[in-house]
Amino acid sequence: MGMIYVIGIGPGDTRYGLLGHEDLFKKADYIIGSDRHLEILPEEYAHKGVVPPKKLLALEELLRSYDEDKTLVYLASGDPLIYGLGKWLSEKFKGQVEIMPGVSAMQYLASKAFIPMNDAYLTSSHAKIPNFDLIMSLSKVFMVTDDHVGPYQIAQEAVQRGLNKRVIIGENLSYDDEKITSCLAQDVEDREYKMNVVVIMDER
Repeated sequence: MGMIYVIGIGPGDTRYGLLGHEDLFKKADYIIGSDRHLEILPEEYAHKGVVPPKKLLALEELLRSYDEDKTLVYLASGDPLIYGLGKWLSEKFKGQVEIMPGVSAMQYLASKAFIPMNDAYLTSSHAKIPNFDLIMSLSKVFMVTDDHVGPYQIAQEAVQRGLNKRVIIGENLSYDDEKITSCLAQDVEDREYKMNVVVIMDER
């Protein structure tokens, strides 16, 4: 395996990532990414697409299986260093990784909702139980969620503590069915939320 070029594709729409990387797509022997990531590849490069295994150990084995003369492009959601694979890849394959960031879903939601990020805390609920005592003590938190800890569960943590919090929920950001909802924590519905990012803020 040669170099791994990690490209942040943004939240989904190609305007927020992928631009200016035609030379890497041409150069790559394989372009690795989920089905959703590979869908936005230009058609002439689709045959290079590889869907990786979800387990990190299996992913490492796959990457190490490629010959040393092979060049890889790895497509990652948003910015690969904001709750993405950028850190893991750069540590596992030192000296062989170059990262091109895209716009993260957090940044995208901030711009849509006019929320400055310079005083925000960034976190995620992916495969872990968030530290809600810390989160609810802060005035502004951006969180990437998963199927187990989503907008309703987060809002309930504020309600149970008697806190006056506003929750902004961005679903399917940058896609045609994008939906952004802003409401008080007690008004967050108990329903299924599509791929989403949540902001928890003090209500002023």
